[in-house]
Amino acid sequence: MANVIVVGAQWGDEGKGKITDLLSKSADVVVRYQGGVNAGHTVVVKDQTFKLHLIPSGILYPDTDCIIGCGTVIDPKVLIEELDQLGALGVSSENLLISETAHVTMPYHRLIDQASEERRGEHKIGTTGRGIGPTYADKSERTGIRMIDLMDPESLRKKLRWTVEYKNVILEKLYNLPPLDPKAVIDEYLVYADRLRSHVIDSSLRIYDAIQRKRNILFEGAQGTLLDLDHGTYPYVTSSNPVAGGACIGTGVGPTMIDRVIGVAKAYTTRVGEGPFPTELHGRIGELLGDRGAEFGTTTGRPRRCGWLDAVIGRYAVRINGLDCLAITKLDVLDELDEIKVCVAYEVDGDRSSDFPSNSRKFARCQPIYKTVPGWQQSTAHCRSLDDLPKQALNYLKFLAELMEVPIAIVSLGASRDQTIIVEDPIHGPKRALLYTNGTPNTEVANQTLEV
Repeated sequence: MANVIVVGAQWGDEGKGKITDLLSKSADVVVRYQGGVNAGHTVVVKDQTFKLHLIPSGILYPDTDCIIGCGTVIDPKVLIEELDQLGALGVSSENLLISETAHVTMPYHRLIDQASEERRGEHKIGTTGRGIGPTYADKSERTGIRMIDLMDPESLRKKLRWTVEYKNVILEKLYNLPPLDPKAVIDEYLVYADRLRSHVIDSSLRIYDAIQRKRNILFEGAQGTLLDLDHGTYPYVTSSNPVAGGACIGTGVGPTMIDRVIGVAKAYTTRVGEGPFPTELHGRIGELLGDRGAEFGTTTGRPRRCGWLDAVIGRYAVRINGLDCLAITKLDVLDELDEIKVCVAYEVDGDRSSDFPSNSRKFARCQPIYKTVPGWQQSTAHCRSLDDLPKQALNYLKFLAELMEVPIAIVSLGASRDQTIIVEDPIHGPKRALLYTNGTPNTEVANQTLEV
């Protein structure tokens, strides 16, 4: 039995959807612990592509329970659309469960989010405009609507009458927007409540029961470490805690119940929206990474900014999350390059630093210090074991593992499930060095396979 957290080790978009999907085969329960419809996972199974926003990737396994935890914020309209899309593709959602204490995104949240971002002008933070920040703000202000309220028509009517009137003052006076009709909002959300009612439960109790029965549980985060509200590149962050510690708060389990934390990182780095990005590339190579990596947001369709891998933020993610191992994704995107650069440290104000600065203004001044390694200039898409990889590709992975001081458990070489090298099953395997031991390939585990 193992309770495992999967967390993004960069600015999100690292390929957590595919890794979660792979590991879900060994999991009995998959739990989403934070974020909302601002997140997106793309999973490719054979010739079908699934784009998921709120529903955990484990939904593609019919015997796996999928739980949306209390740390998420739920837009019921989008969730129902997602359920309908999965149903049209032949995927059952009977095993989807929703925390009764998760907060609900309302129409006024979206309107305020979009209007606020527009008013920021040159100070915009790159929000998706999906109402996530305002929903979390109401949660902190203790004026939010929870799923448990949605299930109680009288409670919903009572709370929304006051709340919509209050939000209308903001919409009209601050943003010059037309007011919402409280009755129309209430009627709309009562319809959503009827559709979702059978899925809503006390999720913390259900998860605890699964732990007591020694079932394998996979905790799935959205976004990534550098977008964490407390530990990311503030203010260019999300409104929740994607880091591993957020899994406990966002699901209602104690930290002693977690057995392992897996970080997911691309073989290069991307970022969506505003904010500093020391290794960003603005030329041919950046365009090549974007084209080969299909770097467009699952949720917004926005092009992602691309750059070389940043090992400074990698080491930071290892520290902040307590990572036991890494899954490296999109290694194949680098196949055409004759040389590859990796940021090993920063130069800031004339000094060299190997640590990520918490001061955002200082981070904006950081210049990358690179180490250049040879590329392999041949396809890795067909590789299914470490022995199949070109020598330079294996050396690149070794270099990353040593730089970030964490072993590599999984290597992804494409979007499909089978385009993967499983060095060791991170759920069932022992907690030990998975790829490198003292800088040397660990041949004992180097070619273990997990059915994908």
